[in-house]
Amino acid sequence: MKKVIPEMDSKSMDIVADNISKLKALFPEVFTEGKVDFDALKTVLGEYIDDHEERYSFTWNGKTKARMLAQTPSAGTLRPCKEESVDWDSTQNLFIEGDNLEVLKLLQKSYHKKVKMIYIDPPYNTGKDFVYKDNFKDNIKNYKEITGQVDGEGRNLSSNPETSGRYHTDWLNMMYPRLKLARNLLKDDGVIFISIDEVEVSNLINICDEIFGEENRLGTIVWKKKTNGNNMGYIPPVHDYFLVYSRIASDNCLLGFPLSDEFIEKTYSNSDDDPKGPWTTSDLSANHVGPYFEIINPETGEGFLPPQGRYWVFSEEEVKKRISEGRIIFGKSGNGRPIQKKFLKERSSMRKKAESWWDSHGMNEDGSSEIAKIIAPKVFSHPKPSVTIKHISNICTQNDDLVLDFFSGSGSTAHSIFDLNIEDGGSRKFILIQLPEITDEKSEAFKSGYRTIAEIGKERIRRVSGKIKEENPDYQGDLGFKVFKLDSTNIKPWELDFDLTEQDLEDQVSNIKPDRKEDDVLYEVLLKYGLDLTLPITEHSVAGHKVFDIGMGALMICLSDDITTEVAEGIAKLKDELNPEIMRVVFKDAGFADDVVKTNAVQILKQASIEDVRSL
Repeated sequence: MKKVIPEMDSKSMDIVADNISKLKALFPEVFTEGKVDFDALKTVLGEYIDDHEERYSFTWNGKTKARMLAQTPSAGTLRPCKEESVDWDSTQNLFIEGDNLEVLKLLQKSYHKKVKMIYIDPPYNTGKDFVYKDNFKDNIKNYKEITGQVDGEGRNLSSNPETSGRYHTDWLNMMYPRLKLARNLLKDDGVIFISIDEVEVSNLINICDEIFGEENRLGTIVWKKKTNGNNMGYIPPVHDYFLVYSRIASDNCLLGFPLSDEFIEKTYSNSDDDPKGPWTTSDLSANHVGPYFEIINPETGEGFLPPQGRYWVFSEEEVKKRISEGRIIFGKSGNGRPIQKKFLKERSSMRKKAESWWDSHGMNEDGSSEIAKIIAPKVFSHPKPSVTIKHISNICTQNDDLVLDFFSGSGSTAHSIFDLNIEDGGSRKFILIQLPEITDEKSEAFKSGYRTIAEIGKERIRRVSGKIKEENPDYQGDLGFKVFKLDSTNIKPWELDFDLTEQDLEDQVSNIKPDRKEDDVLYEVLLKYGLDLTLPITEHSVAGHKVFDIGMGALMICLSDDITTEVAEGIAKLKDELNPEIMRVVFKDAGFADDVVKTNAVQILKQASIEDVRSL
């Protein structure tokens, strides 16, 4: 058949092409016949070009390839797995099983600038944990071989011992492209928290400064993870770090901790029955240059200058006004130095900033005992306590914010989001990504029936969800999750082979792989169009054919065979009924009876102002 309808691309978003289009919009004059003229670009950028051979930079063997890997489109897709999910039809949460590099590529369109918080607990590169070896040529095939989806056995994920000549290099090559892709998913005020220890913290800071920008480094949290260092090393370590970066640093990035009742009672009081309510005191001076004069106590006549090297924060006129209003007092006795009252009800926020030292927000042993109670002892090594991640989430997320964890391990992040939503009435959503890393046959996880790490994570979320429902029968929040699994595209590549049999040629007519279902194709189309994987999907029967409706008419998909012009007419009528701002339609290319029907169907849709018509 003729290609009357343009085909959909079977690959994920082309980040290089997207970047080129952005560059062209900014500097159209540097393009000649579609190519970048670097001499012209240098002229435009002027003094912002640094072409000296000796300049500050952070590099390693393989960095160029790691950068290219982040920009190479994925030929994969995400296949729905309803039978392993909870509350499939209603949930807004996702659990994606697969190599996080490929999955992050596939999410680029659908979740670009939609994530408020990313938390990851990647391999620390201690020499014992694995470092995933990406394959530049075919990472989907590489992933399926490693996870045993090709021969059923799988290859062991290699550890990265210090004796390896590429000890730091291998780890950097794994982390760099993933962080590069993750940044694209953050909202402008989005924040990423990365857990790490002293082995790679300096290298991680270097690559994060490059990817996110040093000016967007919000700080570093030192987390006390255990009570003693077991006499390890010269200075036994008892802490980890959380590096904190934003896409664009601003006051909106971090909300801070909600003020606890205990903090309010300890900090605020109303000993003088002030009608403005509870208050606390604050210094009237600051170390920056400002007003310098004597403040007079109107009751005693005593005068006060700012402490040496400091200045008052208010003008003389403002000070007199505040004294008359009772907002500036001279100590609680009336005879002390001037101080200002700060009233609880006048706080701009009922939150306080998180500080850099955490010693009361969970420890390693809490994570271990937690997973032991939920599933079984020792099924997962060093899981982060859900309470720790809950505190992290609490300082930067609220309402229906989206949280991403692409090294999700035992599922602590999902657990923490469930708990936090119950605690403050929020409706936060999560996306978890986990490699189905095969468990060792000698491990407690394997003995307990878990063949992969991903299975542990899914089961934990199911059990936590079930327990919450049991203990809170009236709770109406989202406690489900949709499971998707990484796989190769559903679209068959055309294979030119002069020895093809007649049956082979007939098989080539349908370019959908024979082992794939309608739902598989449906969600690949959603990814290609950049639509949320949790959008509501309804089915319409149109002229005896099934038509999927995504997002109340935003996208219509018909994957039937023997499509007639009546189907196109029915879709046009649905447009009038649903009245979407724009409607896009996708057909299976081989689904039309012939080219005449296909051409007429396209014309019918165009007459209904449906211009975006594609085929698979």
